[in-house]
Amino acid sequence: MIAYIIRRLLYMIPIILGVALLIFCLFTFFGDDPVRVALGQHASPDAIANLQHLWGLDKPIYLQFIDFLKQIVTFDYGVSFSTGQKLSDMFMEGAFVSLSLTAPPFVFGIFISISIALILAYYRDSFIDHMARFIIIMSMSISYLVYIISLQYVLAYELDLFPIMGYEPGLESITYLFLPWLIIVIVALGPNTRIFRTLFLEETSADYVRTARAKGAGEARVLFKHVLKNALIPIITNTVVAIPFLILGAFLMERFFSIPGIGAMIITAINEGDFPVLKGMTMIIAIMYSFFNLLTDVLYSFVDPRVKLS
Repeated sequence: MIAYIIRRLLYMIPIILGVALLIFCLFTFFGDDPVRVALGQHASPDAIANLQHLWGLDKPIYLQFIDFLKQIVTFDYGVSFSTGQKLSDMFMEGAFVSLSLTAPPFVFGIFISISIALILAYYRDSFIDHMARFIIIMSMSISYLVYIISLQYVLAYELDLFPIMGYEPGLESITYLFLPWLIIVIVALGPNTRIFRTLFLEETSADYVRTARAKGAGEARVLFKHVLKNALIPIITNTVVAIPFLILGAFLMERFFSIPGIGAMIITAINEGDFPVLKGMTMIIAIMYSFFNLLTDVLYSFVDPRVKLS
């Protein structure tokens, strides 16, 4: 396994280089001129030249790309064009806020979805199963934005159970995050439960399930011991690969609830043409996605001994 991990890490190097080149070209050749965005269209040539020199945009293209590679290796993406703050500090602060918003409902939602999916698989084709599937489809048909606005209006504004918006660091943040947590769980519950129920039902037709039933194992034992264990590989795939995107936060949620996470940071960077923030965040997510793909493969071998890493 150690040899496999080392080999996969080495394979990641050309992939990351390719992604870095693509991101650099997109922001350099196809994006707006950040100097023009910062100074406006009527800026003097001297002001443009000074800002280009300050930001290192007057260097040859290949030197700018080398500087970008150095930033990736050192995790030092310079400073924000709009705020002058060090980007690594901004990312760390924003990532903590975004994870505090997205991670708890993600974990809790996966647990609830698996539990409900197992129950529906147990009562498959019954009235409970049909009603649950109807409710799931109805919930999936409602827009994410509708959940945010309606629950924010009813629970926060009308009933005054939660703050309408805002964020406070420390334990006080729970007061502000509870309603967003509730919305994220509700929104994700339908799609996750539907996927997991399908996975469990596919496993119930496997040979090992028929063998277990022939040996006298009850339906509950078959589902919770055998089916759940063998369905963990696709569940791990759906779960682990989604982890990097938790750091991106929830754009709409952060916007509507004024939560200063990565999502709000990216929206601000887009509005202000802050290319270092956008370029650095895109590169970080690409690296994390590659790393968690590797982690997914490694976890496969722990869940299912039949999976061989090669």
